[in-house]
Amino acid sequence: MNSPKEITNRKAKFEYQFLQGFEAGIMLKGTEVKSLRNANANLNDAYCLFSSNELYIKSLFIGEYEYGNVHNHEVRRDRKLLLRKAELKKIQRRSTEKGLTIVPYRIFFSERGFAKVEIFLAQGKKSFDKRNTIKDRDAKRDLDRLKKMNE
Repeated sequence: MNSPKEITNRKAKFEYQFLQGFEAGIMLKGTEVKSLRNANANLNDAYCLFSSNELYIKSLFIGEYEYGNVHNHEVRRDRKLLLRKAELKKIQRRSTEKGLTIVPYRIFFSERGFAKVEIFLAQGKKSFDKRNTIKDRDAKRDLDRLKKMNE
């Protein structure tokens, strides 16, 4: 069985400063799993919210399975994230107390074949933080270019 590539939210690292990460299971329907295996998903607009002490990922786009029938899934429905109670309480407490947000960063398949979401407690970056990120990235790119020229 070929390993599907992971789906990442590349914009998230630019917009947020990641503080603590968690690996969560995700409740999916069969056609959603098949679409994920085909890497037909997008995390750019996705976010996580608590609803009655359960964590849900909202606005996650998982495209329709092309060979599905009338029982195909909704494209942007709310999906429950599966975490231990202690982790849920910790995330909920920290996200409300310190004004942090919960950002879904990556969807991947575990070694056992289960779909997992990597979520982070994150703090929004200010505009000057973003400028520093761009400056560091450009400096790293220039250094890599110089190293390549010297080899």
